[in-house]
Amino acid sequence: MKTIPPAERPPRSLVQMTAMAMTLCLLPGCSSPPAAHNLSGPPPTAFPLASVDPNGSESSVDPAGVLSLRDVLSLTLLHNPELASFSWQIRASEAVALQEGLSPNPELEAEIENFAGSDTLGGFDEAESTISISQLIELGGKKALRVRVAQLGTGLAAWEYQSQRLEVLTRASMHFIDVLAGQRQVELKSASLDLALEMMNGVSARIEAGKSSPLERTRAQVVVAQGRISLEQAKRSLESSRVLLASCWGKEVAQFPAVRGSLEQIHEVPEFDLLTSSLDENPTVSRWDLEISERRARIDLAAAEAVPDVTVSGGARLFQGTDETALLVGVSLPIPVFHRNQGLRREAEYNLSIATEKQRAVRVQLFANLHDSYQQLLSAYREVTALRDEVIPAAKSAYDGVQESYRQGKLAQLDVLDSQKTLFEVRDQYTRALTDYHRARSQVEGLLGKPISELKKGGSR
Repeated sequence: MKTIPPAERPPRSLVQMTAMAMTLCLLPGCSSPPAAHNLSGPPPTAFPLASVDPNGSESSVDPAGVLSLRDVLSLTLLHNPELASFSWQIRASEAVALQEGLSPNPELEAEIENFAGSDTLGGFDEAESTISISQLIELGGKKALRVRVAQLGTGLAAWEYQSQRLEVLTRASMHFIDVLAGQRQVELKSASLDLALEMMNGVSARIEAGKSSPLERTRAQVVVAQGRISLEQAKRSLESSRVLLASCWGKEVAQFPAVRGSLEQIHEVPEFDLLTSSLDENPTVSRWDLEISERRARIDLAAAEAVPDVTVSGGARLFQGTDETALLVGVSLPIPVFHRNQGLRREAEYNLSIATEKQRAVRVQLFANLHDSYQQLLSAYREVTALRDEVIPAAKSAYDGVQESYRQGKLAQLDVLDSQKTLFEVRDQYTRALTDYHRARSQVEGLLGKPISELKKGGSR
């Protein structure tokens, strides 16, 4: 076989050498990462995400009819801006889990030595060209543990969404109650004004008949003026409540004409022990089991990161002087003499202790909040029943009797005005008590994470 002199051999290109190096790089770390499995899964009682356009466009809603509580809650779930942002947060955490499941990229390195020197090394005749590819191989199960931590973080984001959803729905319920109470106040103030006008007309008739002093008309006019002021204040307060309610579904102006509901529909208050049995179903409490699992996974990850990773490399080298090639293989491994991730491992253990204490603190605080809201609910319920069954009937009967006696000339106008004022105040107190009852009930249900009506049957107070 004829030997071809080096000067006549076809030059080996960098592309050819790259192909050789890539052929050598049949290393485990160069393969595609396996699909990450969902190690955490969604929370067992996860709520569906709010409806948002994946392209980022905002859904428009402009309710123009009379709204029930169910309508308000549906609008809030679908269009509340806070809930929409939380749904994107969950998707962002899912993207983090995807990223953590990817392996490090291989590195390509090219090197030329022994050229542009002196004498025989002045050109490229004696140059040595090397091309290699290296891959970091993670040991200790780091990638799987990172994926687990990220997936547990996704589960925590879902729990945060549930907590925020519960808070938003509770707030919407309270704004609905405020609007309903505001409508009732406007009706009561309007009825009170009509009653004051009727009283003033009756006084005018008595003055014309010579049965009363003109001073009584002045007193009646003062009551009418006060009634008009109270009615205007009630209307302004109602409008403020309407705007707050519309903000629950992302609107700045309340287009709906009114809300529909009954403040007088109340129910007996169950025993406190029945409520506490459902306290752990609140997402604020439930999330901490997953939080503790996530902290434990971080401890495992910190321990795995103490295991050194191996970098494996392979390539080819061209000796230009002899036009010969050779393969090269390398392995590098850090020696864990000083840095063994001691600080981060200890930090992860401390963070687990922090989570355990926070779980206990959250439940204690939630119990205290529930007890406070329960006492408000019980107090409002008893006030409502007392006003409804005893005080209001007595005040109405007294007013009717005083008014009849005034017509007969047996009592003075001041007696009528005093009785009228008492009746108005009692009606206002009744409306406030009803409002307090429903607000406290909404607060209790927000802490429990479910309606009181869904609790198992038990004693009531």
